[in-house]
Amino acid sequence: MSRPEEKGITPVRTPSAGTGTAILLALLAVLGGCTLGPDFIRPQTEVNDYWSTKGNPRVATETSVDRQWWSAFNDPALDQLISIASQENLPLQIAALRIMEARARLGLAIGGQYPQQQEAFGSATSHRLSKNAPNSLAADRHHWDYQVGFDALWEMDFWGKFRRDVEASHADLSASVADYDDALVSLIGEVARTYTLIRTFEVLIELAGENVQLQEEGLRIAESRLRNGVTTELDVTQARTLLESTRAAIPQLEARLRQAQNALGTLLGRPTGSVQAYLKERRSIPVAPVTVAVGMPAELLRRRPDIRSAELAAAAQCARIGIAKADLYPSFSLLGEIGVQTSSQGGVRSGHANLSNLWDSQSIFYTFGPRVKWPLFHYGRLKNQVRIQDARFQQLLVNYQNTVLKAGQEVEDSLTGFLKAGETEVFGQKAVNAARRSVEIALTQYKEGAADYQRVLDTQRALLQEQNNLAQARSAIATNLIALYKALGGGWELRRGQPVLAESTRSGMEKRTDWGRLLAPQPAAETGKLPAAGEFPVLLKPDW
Repeated sequence: MSRPEEKGITPVRTPSAGTGTAILLALLAVLGGCTLGPDFIRPQTEVNDYWSTKGNPRVATETSVDRQWWSAFNDPALDQLISIASQENLPLQIAALRIMEARARLGLAIGGQYPQQQEAFGSATSHRLSKNAPNSLAADRHHWDYQVGFDALWEMDFWGKFRRDVEASHADLSASVADYDDALVSLIGEVARTYTLIRTFEVLIELAGENVQLQEEGLRIAESRLRNGVTTELDVTQARTLLESTRAAIPQLEARLRQAQNALGTLLGRPTGSVQAYLKERRSIPVAPVTVAVGMPAELLRRRPDIRSAELAAAAQCARIGIAKADLYPSFSLLGEIGVQTSSQGGVRSGHANLSNLWDSQSIFYTFGPRVKWPLFHYGRLKNQVRIQDARFQQLLVNYQNTVLKAGQEVEDSLTGFLKAGETEVFGQKAVNAARRSVEIALTQYKEGAADYQRVLDTQRALLQEQNNLAQARSAIATNLIALYKALGGGWELRRGQPVLAESTRSGMEKRTDWGRLLAPQPAAETGKLPAAGEFPVLLKPDW
C-alpha cells in the first residue's frame, strides 16, 4: 500500500457521517453474502442389512460392540500392555500432534476472515536534492522526512471464500481426530495380535520340548533293542533323525518369539528387551469368548474412524471447490491508512528541531476507500484450478465408498475366520487325542516286537503335527477375533477423558511456543462430525 511522500500526493478526506453509515451497512450485507461452491452431502453407499452369519448362535447383532473388547480374553497382562501402548506409542503421539497442527490451521483460517493486512510503520528519511535538478532553485535541497502511522486492508468475504476455508479447516481438524482414533484402534489390535503371537510361539516351543522328551524315550528304546540284537541300526538312526529334526525347530521358534517380543516393545514405545517384565508369567494362548457382539452393518458408518476420516476429507475438499470458484469473481476490499508526517525546513540541523511538529494536528494524513480486483485474462488458469479441486473431490467421494466396502469385507472375512477357526479347534482336539493314543500303541507294539520302528516314527510325527495344528487353530480364533473387533472399529473410545499428548510433550511445546488454548488435554468437543451447511457463523472469534 502506498504512503504519501513529501510531495505529489493529496490525502483523501474523511467521508461524511452519512457515507460512513452506508459503508457500515454495506459491509454487514457483504459479510452475509453468498457462498460459492457445493455444500457437502454424504455420498450414498450401499451396505447390507445383516451380516452373512445371521442366525449363528455365536454372533450377537442386537448388542453393541464392547468398547473394551480385549477384556473379554480375561488376560491381565494383555490389559496392561494395551494401557501402556495407548499412552506411550510414538506413532500415536504423532497422530495427536497432527490434531494440534490442525487446530492451529483452523485458527489461521479464522484469522483470514479479518483484515488480512495491518501494520504499523515509521520512518526517518534524509533527502538531498541535486542542485542541477529541474525546479530545485527554490527547494530546500537537504531535509528530513518523518512518518508514523498504521495501514490496513480487508478483503470482504463477498463470495464466501474465507468461510469455505474455515469450513475446510474445521473438517480437516475433525478428520485429524478421526485419524487419531483410527491409529488407536489399529494400535490396540496390533498389540493384541502381537501378544497372541508371542503366546503362540511359547506354546509351540513347549510342545516341541514335550515331543523331544517323547522322542528321546523312543531313541532309548531303539538303542536298547539294538544292544540286545533284536533290531538293526536303522531303527536307531531313524529315531535320532526325528529327534534332531524336532530339536532343530526349537531355535527357529525361539528366534521368532524374540522378534515378536521386540515388535511388542516398539508398539509400547520401549527399547528391546523391556517387555519381558510383562511376560514373566507363562500363559496359554488367549481364550476367546464363546459368543461375540458385532452389531449391525450400518453401525460401521458411525463406529469406524477411518470411514469418518474419509467422509471428512471429502467434506474439506468440497469446501475447497468454493474457494477456487471465488477467484473467478471480483474481490472487494476496504483499505485505509492513517498517520502523521512532517519534514524539516532549512537543512538537517534545523530539521531535528522541527521534529516536535510530527504530533501536530496539521501533520495528520489518511486515506480510505474501497478497492475492486477482477482477474479478466487468466487464460483458463482459474477455471482449471476449479476443475482440479472438483476432480480431487470426486476422488475422495469414491475413496469414501471404497472405504465403506472394504470395511464390510474386513468384518465378513474376520467373522468367517473366527467361526471356522472354532470349528477347526474342535476337530483338531480330537485329532490330537487320537494321535497321542496312536503313539502309545505304536511304542507298546514296538517294545513287544509286534511292529517296526517306522510306525513309531509315523505316529510321533503325526502327534507333533496335530499338536501344532491345534495350537495354530486356537491362535487363529484369537487373532480372527482381534481382527474382527478392529474391523468393527472398537477401542477408540479408550481416549475419552484421557489426554492425547504425553505430559512431557505438552510441557515441552508450552515452553517452546505460546500455544494459548490450543494445547487442551483432549480433543473435547471434536467428535469427528462436521457441522451441516449453514451452521458456520459469518465470523468466528479469532484466537489472538
